[in-house]
Amino acid sequence: MAAAVWRFRSRQAAAALRASRGCHSAARERYDALVIGGGHNGLVAAAYLQRGGLKTAVLERRHVLGGAAVSEEIVPGFHFSRCSYLLSLLRPHIYADLELKKHGLKVYMRDPHAFTPMLEDGEGGAPPRSLTLGSDPALNQREIGKFSQKDAKAFPEFIAYLERLAEAIHPLLDAPPVDIPGVTSGSLWKRVAAAKTMMPLVKCGLKLGRNIPDLYEIVTAPIMKILNQWFESEPLMATLATDAVIGAMTCPNNPGSGYVLLHHVMGELEKEKGAWGYVAGGMGGVSQALACSARSFGADIFTEKDVEQILVGADGVARGVALKDGTEIHSKVVLSNATPYVTFKNLTPKSSLSPEFLKAVDQIDYTSPVTKINVAVDKLPNFLASPTPDGKPGPHHQCSIHLNCESVDVLETAYKDAMNGRPSARPMLEMTIPSSLDPSLAPPGSHVVSLFTQFTPYLIEGREWTDQDREAYADLVFDWVERYAPGFKRSIVGSDILTPPDLERIFGLTGGNIFHGSMSLDQLYLARPLPSLSDYRSPIKGLYLCGSGSHPGGGVMGSNGWNAALTVMADLKRN
Repeated sequence: MAAAVWRFRSRQAAAALRASRGCHSAARERYDALVIGGGHNGLVAAAYLQRGGLKTAVLERRHVLGGAAVSEEIVPGFHFSRCSYLLSLLRPHIYADLELKKHGLKVYMRDPHAFTPMLEDGEGGAPPRSLTLGSDPALNQREIGKFSQKDAKAFPEFIAYLERLAEAIHPLLDAPPVDIPGVTSGSLWKRVAAAKTMMPLVKCGLKLGRNIPDLYEIVTAPIMKILNQWFESEPLMATLATDAVIGAMTCPNNPGSGYVLLHHVMGELEKEKGAWGYVAGGMGGVSQALACSARSFGADIFTEKDVEQILVGADGVARGVALKDGTEIHSKVVLSNATPYVTFKNLTPKSSLSPEFLKAVDQIDYTSPVTKINVAVDKLPNFLASPTPDGKPGPHHQCSIHLNCESVDVLETAYKDAMNGRPSARPMLEMTIPSSLDPSLAPPGSHVVSLFTQFTPYLIEGREWTDQDREAYADLVFDWVERYAPGFKRSIVGSDILTPPDLERIFGLTGGNIFHGSMSLDQLYLARPLPSLSDYRSPIKGLYLCGSGSHPGGGVMGSNGWNAALTVMADLKRN
């Protein structure tokens, strides 16, 4: 690879970052609540726990807060959303409750939303065709009409259909799953109390009404079964199908891929449903705002505090944590923002958990298809399908740019490569260029490019990735981008290649899975991450899950932390 791969993280920069965020240098010996991991859900949980009167501390392993929602200067002068890169799913009530705007969160709204250029020769010397989708219905219909007038007419109704289903399941996001044991056993009083947990499900059913069969179909069916009922043009179906497989080791013809699409349209930004945006300064801006909010209530937040083990007393109750430096911090409750695997296999004493439970934890699916490549470039990519010879960003540069997505067959072939143990020869690429809207991320005239690529296996034909494998795959990706935007490879000044094992090592994402566990039908709602763990409580009293491995799943949503905090406070009140 012509460009060097930079690793920039000086101790001076880390110290300045800690000072700018006001991290405390010393923790107390005892807290009411400890949160392991300073990812967004851990910060949300800490803010609500502290606001509820519990003295809370967050212990983050890395030098920077945010978990996967971080901003890092990987190449000098270029600031990347190193892992997570877009915002939409953060729940509006959390946004408002924690006053995140007041605490510095700023978002650049994107419109249009999606740009899919074709690899083809333009007719009569014209540029190749492309498909651009946004919030303007007339623009959408014109764009889709280039491929199918029938699809252009059907598209507004399809969007309304998705919005109805997404709106109906919102009550399920903001509450723990139904307490099945409570409803079905115990005293009458306990059953009545547990019955209240059914209210979000009832609200969902009432909102759905006659659309209940539609929801059942979309969460169980392959997304292609749904799309084939609505559309006929390949570029449109492939563009929509990318959101059904993004982050998931699945393909558009696999059952359950429909839910992943629904998960990606259920958010909102600035009261605009389904909108996605770039956080000013990168995704670390979300984490900084959450941390500022938590501190404003009195929470203590620490970086470079690596938890070695969760302390469990002789009575089987969580008593705090031991750090790798030997320090012990005690607490009434412990919340883990780590994956369920890390929580129970790495941090919890094995003697405190049954062999049957540990075996079930081993069965959680963490398969990941994602390699994230962050690229610093000295000029804006110039796409053949929408040329910008003046070097200034066009509307399509602010979109999610879908490359190798002009047909569903291309996505299917890429998936099959990974299932055979090889990185895809023609990978699915989602490119974003946040500096097209936020110039603070790169030097003048330069840009940061995010390439979210699929499909790559955790092991290559059974062996570990080497540096040569990483660079060869990145070169392959850059070659494909070059075909859509000639000159891209020459513009690269630095890059950061994160394969599934790298995502696991750096961010603690088991298997490299960005959702803390696959968003498959057997790992959702009452079964997320396991049927015995769906209420955030663990087999160890006082130990709770609050990360994306719990309900309602992945994405920068915050519901997991909110629900876990409410569960903890309810338990402490009863006790």
